[in-house]
Amino acid sequence: MKVLLYTEKEKSVRKSGLGKAIEHQKTALTNEGIEWTTNPDDDYDIMHINTWFLKSHKMAKKAKKKGKKVVYHAHSTEEDYRNGFIFSKATSKIVKWWLVKCYSLGDVIVTPTPYSKRLLEGYKGLENKKIYAISNGIDMSLFKKDKAAGERFRKSYGYTKDDKVIIGIGLYIRRKGIVDFVELAKRLPEYKFIWFGYSPLKAATKDVRKAVNTKLPNLVFAGYVEQEKIHEAMCGANLYLFPTLEETEGIPIIEACATKQNAIIRDIPIFEGWLEDGKNVYKAKDVDEFEKKIKDFFDGKLPSVVEEAYKVAIERDIKTVGKQLKQVYEDVLKM
Repeated sequence: MKVLLYTEKEKSVRKSGLGKAIEHQKTALTNEGIEWTTNPDDDYDIMHINTWFLKSHKMAKKAKKKGKKVVYHAHSTEEDYRNGFIFSKATSKIVKWWLVKCYSLGDVIVTPTPYSKRLLEGYKGLENKKIYAISNGIDMSLFKKDKAAGERFRKSYGYTKDDKVIIGIGLYIRRKGIVDFVELAKRLPEYKFIWFGYSPLKAATKDVRKAVNTKLPNLVFAGYVEQEKIHEAMCGANLYLFPTLEETEGIPIIEACATKQNAIIRDIPIFEGWLEDGKNVYKAKDVDEFEKKIKDFFDGKLPSVVEEAYKVAIERDIKTVGKQLKQVYEDVLKM
């Protein structure tokens, strides 16, 4: 069995959550001894396709004509596209139509969570498709609590050991909650806020551009950094804030769990059933509630929940993901 991991515009998506997910796939398959390639000219048995651009659709059709099996990975939904870049709300229905057109080419579909699986099952045109919910996973060997890594983070950004540091991660898009993150930095000048991630502001909505251009003494936009720096930040910060409005999974929250970092996340459907308020994370519905929970956390009114959070990461270890993908491949070859 040989798998073609196909990703259109791989260099462009490398800095996103999708880019991380693709790297995790490579590691997962290697761990399971599954031969894989990223070269479409190589021979292969299964095309595992990660993107929904024009060439991706063409490649999937071409693979099917050759009699190859196609596993289509549904990393995107209309719901998580809708509150992204400028004009995304106006074009979301067209995107949904195109997503269905692409995903329907899969002999099976893989998507990161039961939540995104339910969304896709509700799309007309995908009702009869076999859909697997498999986490994008995390490499537990790379994300673990490391005191020295945390100290490097604080030194790199000029934070003292006494500074109360809150981190956020994501592209410069409304959906990631960056506008609320900046508002919280305004309301809570006694804490340090730092946001990791980048995307061109010319594609962002007006409120996001305004937020990113905000100048505050306690707010830093660190831009895109490599995975090692994210790991250091997770180890060195006091709190991870995830005010996202919509996700298909959200790899950073799993990274927070793996590094035993306390987190306050938005109370939205994607997190139901695996992230529980007061058990392994804390949840907030709006800016006011985020503000209160942050204050309560630093005042010692909300106890640490990192040990329970760590169990969430273990369940999504890349080794488990590899075994699940292997089963999907074996199933699809029998179809």
